Amino acid sequence: MRRAIAALSAAALLAGAAACGENPPEAEGILNGKSSQGVDEAGLRQTLDHKLHDRLPAKNRSSGKLISVNNGSFPPYEIAGSDGRSLSGASADLSTALSQLLGVKIEHVTVDGLPSLLTGIKADRYDFAMGPVGDFPEREAANDFVDWVREFVVFAVMKGNPKHINSIADTCGTKISVMAGGSAEDVVKTQSGTCVQQGKPAVEVQSYKDQPTAILAVRSHRADGFFSSQAPLSYFVKQSGDDLELAGTGKPNGFDDLYQGSVVAQDSPLRDILLEGFRKLIENGTYKKVMTKWGLTSNMLDKPGVNLAPREG
Repeated sequence: MRRAIAALSAAALLAGAAACGENPPEAEGILNGKSSQGVDEAGLRQTLDHKLHDRLPAKNRSSGKLISVNNGSFPPYEIAGSDGRSLSGASADLSTALSQLLGVKIEHVTVDGLPSLLTGIKADRYDFAMGPVGDFPEREAANDFVDWVREFVVFAVMKGNPKHINSIADTCGTKISVMAGGSAEDVVKTQSGTCVQQGKPAVEVQSYKDQPTAILAVRSHRADGFFSSQAPLSYFVKQSGDDLELAGTGKPNGFDDLYQGSVVAQDSPLRDILLEGFRKLIENGTYKKVMTKWGLTSNMLDKPGVNLAPREG
């Protein structure tokens, strides 16, 4: 099976300082006023774990906070507000529970794209990314992942699937939108090369910096399908009413097992703290409560893990 490779060049990772981002204006009709309410405060309440708190780096114990970075809306996990700092969704709910468990506030900052997110963590501008962010061996070269979900990659297409896209192999001659810098982008580009080798038309790959713009390309008929994680696409399809449907479900679509999780700098002490924190949230039922509330039960793991990305051999 062809392994998906994260398409993050060194130039992209080093490009520019991370600035606060927000959802594009045209995305407001997709996200605003339609998102589900999360788990209530009582359902997220945790008892402070003094041992975990004492293991936090001194700077975080002193400041009383952790800075978590995200690269824009990835519903239903992360739904970023237009102020560049507010966040709702499953990840926000889990962050609330984790913050109580660790005894520090978790502040959220939105930046412009995945490369900025990873660069900012590496440069120590941000403590971690709550995620979930796709875990691949190539990304583990500079980061550690605390994986807490399993994901699948499918297509969002117009109702009726007019281009008959039922797997990645059906995309020759179509227009496919993807997230720029993500693993899905690389898979579609590889498939486009395969199409040409087979004497078929190439795939027109449309790369966007955020999910709302990529899905809008499909709804406005600029793209034939959006290739991305099944969880956010399910959310967008649900919010769209009768406009969209999922396609290519139950197929590998160029991916091995795909794990996603929180991101920290390689060998950061936060790695094992987050691992233990997620383990506790799974054991006490908070994780299941949040994942169920946001329609993510099929993405749940029995236990979190570090750097679970499958490797060849």
